[in-house]
Amino acid sequence: MTPRYPNAADGVMRLSAMSPIVRLITQRITLGILLLFLVSILIFAGTQILPGDVSQAILGQSATPEALANLRAELGLNDPAYIRYFRWLGGVLTGDLGIALTSRQEITATLLPRLWNTLFLAFCAATVAVPLAIILGLLAVRYRNGVIDKLISGFALTSTSLPEFFIGYLLVYFFAVKLQWLPGISTVYVGMPFLERMEAIALPATVLTLVVLAHMMRMTRAAILNVMQSAYIETAELKGLRQIEIIRRHAFPNAIAPVINVVMLNLAFLIVGVVVVEVIFVYPGMGQYLVDHVSKRDVPVVQAVGLIFAAVYIGLNIIADVAAIIANPRLRHPK
Repeated sequence: MTPRYPNAADGVMRLSAMSPIVRLITQRITLGILLLFLVSILIFAGTQILPGDVSQAILGQSATPEALANLRAELGLNDPAYIRYFRWLGGVLTGDLGIALTSRQEITATLLPRLWNTLFLAFCAATVAVPLAIILGLLAVRYRNGVIDKLISGFALTSTSLPEFFIGYLLVYFFAVKLQWLPGISTVYVGMPFLERMEAIALPATVLTLVVLAHMMRMTRAAILNVMQSAYIETAELKGLRQIEIIRRHAFPNAIAPVINVVMLNLAFLIVGVVVVEVIFVYPGMGQYLVDHVSKRDVPVVQAVGLIFAAVYIGLNIIADVAAIIANPRLRHPK
């Protein structure tokens, strides 16, 4: 006797087959939210134990005790730490990041253009770095232990060994000072023509590309080489398939999960680790904004930027985990 609702039965079977994937994805997202909550506690606690007095930093050394007491009461600094934390967290959850102590402006309105600048810079670097890293990784595998592989590995080792501030100053010296091809200071503004903006961010984007390119390329090479030692690769070789076809059709698709993880981790670094590069090129992004307000001891701004960086980093890690889970053939096709 055939089931009355065959489509419903098929749907239940598909859902039961997908349950391991759904369960793992749910665990990763839950863990990410919990981790972000714990990070918010650490960020708040870290800003509270900083030496010095916020009200003193705002009013200066000549402020009277009455003025300092009034400002502390206005800012709610006399309340217990846990009350201030939940007040801050409640504002964050509703989209209110607070008021900057130094400028008395809303942090959200000031931060959004800078966040866009940082994301744009990271996107431009990723657009070049990700495909180039995968192509170089594939070439290194295709010509492994040969001249091309050694040249690519040597470049990767050199690029990894040099810190980003050294690469940045080196590029400024040659391309901005000596050759005068590109600006040494990356000044951008709202409504700036696209080509002028691309010229302004050329040097910082190049620095970020070189910083993440080597790591992604080396990990891509290692992941594909690990798959190349599998039994089905030997079978493909015995069938007489060309090496490039084996890599493209068999090795790379099965190495995609670790490659996605590496790409996402480096994308997180492009956004979170952009602070040094933005300071070098005076780029008006999140990193420059953070450094400026750390020196002014503007605690709400430091908390907001730190939490955004943490959310981006954790979010991209969650995306990497989810993509790796979905790309895993053992989970997609359980026995």
